[in-house]
Amino acid sequence: MTEIWVSVITGALTLVGVVVSNIGANRKMESQLEIHQAVTETKLEALTEEVRKHNNFASRVPVIEKDIEYLKHEVEDIKRG
Repeated sequence: MTEIWVSVITGALTLVGVVVSNIGANRKMESQLEIHQAVTETKLEALTEEVRKHNNFASRVPVIEKDIEYLKHEVEDIKRG
């Protein structure tokens, strides 16, 4: 009968140890996930800003090309005299 109680107590303590260990590991994993999520959000914000800058530049290029074409004509007119 004593062996049964020893087995029950050992099993219960083992179960408690596993549960406590899993809770600790879960908390650590959640903490790491929060850190990684914050880093990812920061990188995404930086990339979004870069895309906005690029889009702004891309929309201005045709205007710059028109200005260059106009200046080329002006230079040709000046050369002709």
